[in-house]
Amino acid sequence: MKSRTLGNTGIDLPVLAFGASSLGQEFRPVRLDDALDSVRVALDLGINFIDTSPFYGRGMSEVLLGIALRDIPRDSYLLGTKLGRYSLTHFDFSARRVDESVHVSLHRLGTDHLDILLLHDVEFVDLPQIWEETIPAALALKEKGLVRAVGFSCYPMKSFHKVLDHAEDQIDCILSYNQYTLQNTSLVDSLLPRLLDKQIGVMNAGPFSARLLTNAPLPDWLKEPEEVKAAAREAARICSEEGVDIAQLALQFSCSHEDIATCVAGSANPDNIRKWAEWLEKPIPEDLLAAVLKIFEPVSNIGHLEGLPENN
Repeated sequence: MKSRTLGNTGIDLPVLAFGASSLGQEFRPVRLDDALDSVRVALDLGINFIDTSPFYGRGMSEVLLGIALRDIPRDSYLLGTKLGRYSLTHFDFSARRVDESVHVSLHRLGTDHLDILLLHDVEFVDLPQIWEETIPAALALKEKGLVRAVGFSCYPMKSFHKVLDHAEDQIDCILSYNQYTLQNTSLVDSLLPRLLDKQIGVMNAGPFSARLLTNAPLPDWLKEPEEVKAAAREAARICSEEGVDIAQLALQFSCSHEDIATCVAGSANPDNIRKWAEWLEKPIPEDLLAAVLKIFEPVSNIGHLEGLPENN
């Protein structure tokens, strides 16, 4: 698996990372054997950065990862988790909870350090707390050797810029999701130049945009407007006519940007992991990509609101 360096951290990440949210049964019930096998298959394929959070399954994802990784040498994989978000409505970015959360995560994961620690979905709280209290507490753990790199994740570009206005010289990386896809490239259009200028590492997640860019039925909880959904169905149809799964094109596109270190995608189905690795070995069908991007032009970068109104 090809790798890229995460900003100035010295950490090399595979272009495709394993997202462990599915291990927490966030989207469907999972079988234990499938969950554990998906992790091992990912590692066998060179997908050796694993991203999780205490929010995923309210701890279940971290626990299952700890079991899956128990007999695997720690220096053969990279591990990242998050803090601050613990349920759909429970957020706690206090300094006290930073220390507690990381130590609980380390115990669940069966490790003595994290390669990457992210503040999870900061747009749901008053942002000054993030740079005044949470980031300093996370950096203290970095100084102790418990964490190699510190960053944050959110959805609104406004929130990214606001936190960076106060902390861009303190953080190592960011994670954006659903915003470097066939339909939405806000990460590159709005944020990437600033990050590159400061040598802040860039991670992308959600290449399939919550199933929007797949042939699967769209879930009821998908927040994108109807015109975006309609464009996605048309794009999927065009891909099918060419014998290509739109999910393949979506994954290839989201993993292709040389300035984005990794793209996080997750599944508790080992067959999906194998299929994704095979897709990335194939050349991008450039004519088809151009046709699909043309379909998305009228709805390009249309997203949704997330978090507190003032943070959007």
